[in-house]
Amino acid sequence: MSKPYVLGVDIGGTNTVFGIVDARGQVIASDSIKTRKHANFDDYIEELHSGVMHLLHANDAEDKIQGIGIGAPNANYYTGEIQNPPNLPWGPIIPLAEKVSKAFGGIPVAITNDANAAALGEMTYGAARGMKDFIMITLGTGVGSGIVVNGQLVYGQDGNAGELGHLVVKRNNGRVCGCGRTGCLEAYCSATGVARTAREFLEIRTEPSTLRNLQIEDITSKDVYDAAVAGDKIAKDIFEYTGTLLGQAFADMVVFSSPQAIILFGGLAKSGDLLMRPLKEAFENSLMPIFRGKTKIILSELKESDAAVLGASALGWEAKYKYEVPSRTLPAVEEEA
Repeated sequence: MSKPYVLGVDIGGTNTVFGIVDARGQVIASDSIKTRKHANFDDYIEELHSGVMHLLHANDAEDKIQGIGIGAPNANYYTGEIQNPPNLPWGPIIPLAEKVSKAFGGIPVAITNDANAAALGEMTYGAARGMKDFIMITLGTGVGSGIVVNGQLVYGQDGNAGELGHLVVKRNNGRVCGCGRTGCLEAYCSATGVARTAREFLEIRTEPSTLRNLQIEDITSKDVYDAAVAGDKIAKDIFEYTGTLLGQAFADMVVFSSPQAIILFGGLAKSGDLLMRPLKEAFENSLMPIFRGKTKIILSELKESDAAVLGASALGWEAKYKYEVPSRTLPAVEEEA
């Protein structure tokens, strides 16, 4: 019997990355297409199918794909749809699982949002192997989360549970968040939130800072990190502020599910002690006594370049075993002229 693979697909606002993954979590090969190239969703699916088929053909894997997992913004595991995505051009309801499965000859497809996919990847291949209770936090442009309780992702009644990035951390005069509410964790502790904090600090404080040499509206979290590493006081205070808010929010999250660990992923999570020291201090100081010393805060073990595909591929294995379909041969790839 041929060695089985799954296909992992990560749909981002700019790029769609897809890869062939084996049962040990090895990415055999991967490629990408531009997500927003096509205004018509069917045209996008056609290009995705073509790109995947050429990748499978090049790796002798056309008849070995057993399931397809997809991580995408606002993807609903229950319905198989992307619902009201903020950065995709194909309408408010996108029948993603149905269209992809049809394009690939009926291979089972499961979808979820990108943070849930990251949690599945961590549980299958990374730092959460062997854990049944943990919370995955992705610190990128936004703050995403995936909650695992007793070995199962928490989806809630409608597939939308687990949006911990939209816990309100500032009740009075909080920043407006992209979700439409005010004071959300994401508005403060994402990469864009750090940049917003930098602009606020520079406006209300008077001491010198290398950040003042930059156009204030163009400052990024990377600029703040570089300045903090160089010893800039305001930049270091920005990380102190961000880490403290995160730690306090994590203490509130622990009350809900008493996880073994909170696992951090994303560019901001790589800030080292600049972020982790104030985060862990605030976390321990804010915990209820019965929870102290029980929950670790650790970094993801997934290789960043493969993490999105691995997370989605873990969902592909779930799709395979959920539907228990036999091996099948995909439609033949057309050779380029």
